[in-house]
Amino acid sequence: MDQPKKRAKPGRNPASASRTSRPRQAEVAELAGVSQATVSLVLSARGDGRAAAISEETRQRVHEAARSLGYVPDPAARRLAAARNNLLGVFSFTATFPTDVQHSYYPFLVGVEQEAAAQGYDLVLFTGSSSGGASAVGPEALSRVRLADGCLFLGRHVPRAELKRLVADGFPVVHLGRREELEGLAWVGADYVSASREVVGHLAELGHRRIVLVREDDDAPPSTDRQQGFLDGLAAAGTAGGPGAVLRCADPMRELTAQRVRTLVADGVTAFVAEETDTGAAWRALITAVREAGLSCPGDVSLGLLGSPPADLAAQPVPMGFDIPRHRLGAAAVRLLAALVAGEEAREPLVACEFRAGETAGPPIQSP
Repeated sequence: MDQPKKRAKPGRNPASASRTSRPRQAEVAELAGVSQATVSLVLSARGDGRAAAISEETRQRVHEAARSLGYVPDPAARRLAAARNNLLGVFSFTATFPTDVQHSYYPFLVGVEQEAAAQGYDLVLFTGSSSGGASAVGPEALSRVRLADGCLFLGRHVPRAELKRLVADGFPVVHLGRREELEGLAWVGADYVSASREVVGHLAELGHRRIVLVREDDDAPPSTDRQQGFLDGLAAAGTAGGPGAVLRCADPMRELTAQRVRTLVADGVTAFVAEETDTGAAWRALITAVREAGLSCPGDVSLGLLGSPPADLAAQPVPMGFDIPRHRLGAAAVRLLAALVAGEEAREPLVACEFRAGETAGPPIQSP
C-alpha cells in the first residue's frame, strides 16, 4: 500500500512557492513522494487495517511534509469523508442523462450499473444542465456531486479547474477516459493508440500506401490517442505520412466535401479512416462525401472507423475498425472509484479494443 512514488524533482518543492490558497493533500503527497491516498490514510489517523499497513518511515515522511507545508485538514471535507452513504455519483456533461440505448454512452452506463450493484453501491445521476456542463466555473459548479461518496465523470470536454478542485479537496473522483493533463485525477481508458495502429496495419497489409485520417479539430485525449496510433501505424508500415495525412475539421460536414475527396483520391489516396466521437461527425462527413463523389467502397476507396458507428447508421455496411468495450470500461471505472472511496490505492490497466474486419476495406484498385 505504501510503495513510494517518484520523489518530487529538486526545485519543485511546493513549500518554497508563493501561496494564495490552503495547502492541498496532493502537494503533501508530492513532497513526501507517496500517493495522495497514502497521505489521506496517514493524516486521517484511521484505525483500520489499511492505515496499519503503512510503514512508520512513510508516516514520518508524510507528517514532515505536512508540517513543512503548513497543511491543516479541511474539517468540512473530513465530515463529508466520514458520512458514507453507499452512493456513487455519475456525472455526464450533457443537458439530459444519456439513457437512450442508442446513445454512445449507454453501454458505459450498463457496466457502471452492474459493477456498482456488485460492489454494494447505489447510483445517483447528475447532468451538466444546471452547472453549465463543460463550461462550468466557480467553486460551487460541481459541489452537488458531494452528495455521493465519490463521483464518476463522463465527457469529451470537462471543466478542468473544477475537477482539480474536487481532487485537491480529497473527494474521490474518477474520469471515464484518459485525462493525464489533470494532475492527480484518477481515470480509466481504452487503448486507442494500439487499436488505431492495428487498423492502419490492416490497411497496409491490403496494399494501401496513402491513407488519410479525418478527425475533429480539438485536442480531446481520445482524438489525440487515435491520431498517435494512426501515425505510429503509418510509420511502422513505411507508408506516406506528413501533415497531409491528417485532416482536422472544425465542421466535418462542411469542410470534407465530395470535391475534396475526389482531389485526394486523384492524388493517390486509396483509404480514409475517421475517428469516432459522441456525435459521429467525422464518420458521417466521410461516408457522405465519398457517396456524393460517386466513389464505391471498398471498390474505389477503402474506409475505416476508429471506433463504432453511430447506432442510427447500423443498417449501413459494417465499417472496418475496432469496437470499444464500453461496458468493461464502465465496470473498471466503478472498481477504481470504490477503491478511492475506501481509501485504497488501486489502478486499472488500459482496456484493449477489439479489431473489427467489417465490410469497407479491400485492396486498392491500383498500386500507388
